[in-house]
Amino acid sequence: MSISKNRPDTFGALKAAGYTYKTIKDELRDNLIAKIKAEQPVFEGIIGYEHTVIPQLKKAILSKHNINLLGLRGQAKTRIARLMTELLDEFIPVVKGSTINDDPFKPISKMARDLIDTKGDDTPIEWLGRSDRFFEKLATPDVSVADLIGDIDPIKAANLKLSYADEEVIHYGMVPRANRCLFIINELPDLQARIQVALFSILQEGEVQIRGFKMKLPLDVAFVFTANPEDYTNRGSIVTPLKDRIGSQILTHYPKTTAIAKEITRQEAKTVVEGLFISEAARDLIEAIAFEARTSEYVDAKSGVSARLSISAFENAVSGAELRMIQNNESSSALRVLDIMNIGPAITGKVELVYEGEQEGADFVAQELIKKAVLTTFEQHFPKIEKLEKKGAPSAYDTLYTWFFENDPVELLDDAPDEFFQSELDRIKPLDELLKAHFPDCPKSERHFYKEIILWGLVAKEKLNSSRIDHKTTFNDLYNSYFSGLE
Repeated sequence: MSISKNRPDTFGALKAAGYTYKTIKDELRDNLIAKIKAEQPVFEGIIGYEHTVIPQLKKAILSKHNINLLGLRGQAKTRIARLMTELLDEFIPVVKGSTINDDPFKPISKMARDLIDTKGDDTPIEWLGRSDRFFEKLATPDVSVADLIGDIDPIKAANLKLSYADEEVIHYGMVPRANRCLFIINELPDLQARIQVALFSILQEGEVQIRGFKMKLPLDVAFVFTANPEDYTNRGSIVTPLKDRIGSQILTHYPKTTAIAKEITRQEAKTVVEGLFISEAARDLIEAIAFEARTSEYVDAKSGVSARLSISAFENAVSGAELRMIQNNESSSALRVLDIMNIGPAITGKVELVYEGEQEGADFVAQELIKKAVLTTFEQHFPKIEKLEKKGAPSAYDTLYTWFFENDPVELLDDAPDEFFQSELDRIKPLDELLKAHFPDCPKSERHFYKEIILWGLVAKEKLNSSRIDHKTTFNDLYNSYFSGLE
């Protein structure tokens, strides 16, 4: 029974109100069933897991299992765990003053038992909200048994003149204090084996041993662990007895499609700039960078590429456009490919490089990922350029090559006002012809973006040359620039 109004403040009043004891896993189960029957959303804000992870989570909760979320970084493992608090009752009663949230019907600490024995129905009750029933700990090698389970408090023993054999002298750690709560342990394999052994004693036996002081402590805790597969070999592993006691191990994953990835970025990105037009093509290009990174020969696939890469990259690109608008005193503008080409700092810290990547350098790898993403976008709409073209065979880009051979280089400035930037692209007439021939449905608002895509795509295929000095990118004819360099 859940009581939300006129909550009783004594044990006797609680009995009279008809409250009945319920474990936390029963709470999770019952509230999940209620939400499903009422067709209310469960795990709202978790995108892309509707048919994979979330159904498995629901089954684990219905089974009253402890859960291990296994997956690479940036796969919403911790967020899922935190959202489980929404399946808890709004408030639960606890014995007032209890450090381990004793239920008055099933007290487990000596303090609560003694208080109820002394005061009976007059035992004071306080109410704990669901937001206070979430405990989280990042597993690191320096975590001790005292941190998680507890330790003898010599100062308390001295002040109360108690023996170390008295239960009252124990200072409880995080796990007992999380009684009747959700307890999240992130990166479980990083926890030392002896600490993991202490955990499975609690999971299986409800038994706590602190410095030789052995006691039964039937804690009511719902554990959610997270782990990265890489950690199993790099830094540690989950000990077999503990792994055996975790009811459900659920595999998480990265977004399977660009559409899902875009939806996640829309939800998570914090940067919003009034008057800035962001085309779907720009959003697709930013997401393509993360997809390229996950298959790159320079990036450690075992470490994974977090969804935060796309979010940070998007925010950085938008902020670059915002800075340009501020400097030019413009009230409106559009996100450019050039803005995206300059988001290296948002990428370099989000990828772990293999040896080849370390040799090339993080900045080089970031630019390569962006160029590959641009090339992927380019080849989705325009004719592909084969590596081995037949000599003298006509190309869809011959008119464009000729234009660059006969005209001055094209200079695109990072901070150029829209009017100047677009006019520089518009003077390349073959770009209009290419759009008309191969992408006639290109939205008018995205035409200049795709003009940039064509230029960068041809640079990636080594059909045009680009050079960068300070805040200026120059495009020119590949062979003309080559011969000019020899003179």
